[in-house]
Amino acid sequence: QVQLVESGGGLVQAGGSLRLSCAASGRTFSRYTVAWFRQAPGEEREFVAVSTWSAGSTYYADSVKGRFTISRENAKNTVYLQMNSLNPEDTAVYYCAATARRVTRYIQSRDEYDYWGQGTLVTVST
Repeated sequence: QVQLVESGGGLVQAGGSLRLSCAASGRTFSRYTVAWFRQAPGEEREFVAVSTWSAGSTYYADSVKGRFTISRENAKNTVYLQMNSLNPEDTAVYYCAATARRVTRYIQSRDEYDYWGQGTLVTVST
């Protein structure tokens, strides 16, 4: 079992930055692929970014590419999402998710993640 807790959300003006954190329980965090998803009001939960378990390689949704960076510190059981150049369309509840699946692709489907945090709200004002 893995328990995930997000933090770092808040209110920021357009053009600003935030860094989200996802702290995980367990001693084998490095074996998990971890992703960030987000869900805006009235919308489905969508993929944002993923960091794979093996080499820690990363992949991003087109909407955040070049502005967001996912990183991980396995020694601290923590994954981060650095968000720069935020705009109002980035307003959403952000969730981290983890899976122990061993696949040679970037997992972008929420149905393939087994563990979820409670979410942290990011609000970007104009």
